[in-house]
Amino acid sequence: MNGSPASDGDFVDRARRDWALVFPDVDVSPIEVVGRISRLGAQIFARVERDLAPAGVSRAEFDVLCSLARSDRPLRASEVTAATMLSGASTTKQADRLVKVGLVERLPWERDGRVVLLQLTDGGRALVEREFPRFLARDQELLAGLDEDERALAAKLLRKISARLEP
Repeated sequence: MNGSPASDGDFVDRARRDWALVFPDVDVSPIEVVGRISRLGAQIFARVERDLAPAGVSRAEFDVLCSLARSDRPLRASEVTAATMLSGASTTKQADRLVKVGLVERLPWERDGRVVLLQLTDGGRALVEREFPRFLARDQELLAGLDEDERALAAKLLRKISARLEP
């Protein structure tokens, strides 16, 4: 593509035009929404990884910490998996590392000695209390170009799409 980025639109506009040439008889319009959601997700995840690096945790580890921080009780690993959408194996891996660095502790479950509960340590809570407001500030900056009505509309439409994927 030879035009300037502004005249060509964004990456998704260019990809849609390219796919329309490859598949002229196929409706490639879903790329405009789903492609942007995917691309935004990848860009946001990369930014979060980069921004959390100084804190010494990955995005997946931060997701585990946040799921524990917003719970009013210790959680089973399966509950963390459901909250974070990580795989069970990934939850175990993240929890192992977080225990090793002292941000999470494992507790026995009174009802079943085979089940282990996960809970934030004071250090884990302090990390979330420090990083979560920064996380929100970055999101606020990302959405700065939208007014309140546009944000509400975007949330409503994304919720509608999300509901089709939720179990």
